[in-house]
Amino acid sequence: MAPDPSLNDLDARLKAARGKPDKDRVPRGRGTQSGLGQGLRIGIEMVVSVAVGAGLGYLIDDWAGTSPLFMIVFLFLGFAAGIMNVLRIVRGLDEAVGLGRAMREKAERDERENDTPAPSATKHTDG
Repeated sequence: MAPDPSLNDLDARLKAARGKPDKDRVPRGRGTQSGLGQGLRIGIEMVVSVAVGAGLGYLIDDWAGTSPLFMIVFLFLGFAAGIMNVLRIVRGLDEAVGLGRAMREKAERDERENDTPAPSATKHTDG
């Protein structure tokens, strides 16, 4: 039994209506991460960074016999590292290793999305 010509016509019209898939299209926004996913990531990064800092401080205190000096110092360092990670996530700079590289890649990505030149990372001096 031959396929119904109306089905072939329907298939052709559907393909024409859908158009070609745009493979080069860059999604706008901060990627595919949902708000819930980003919130959970921020919470986990904060807890883990503080816990790692406190754990390292505890181990150094146990080894050096200076309880609780290093635990307190590394607890604050872990908190500061957690805050820096959260700021990188919120600003959208978390895809690349190193803050300078991440800022350059973000500027290039913004330039491609907006079709405007990105500010130069080098300073120009007159004279």
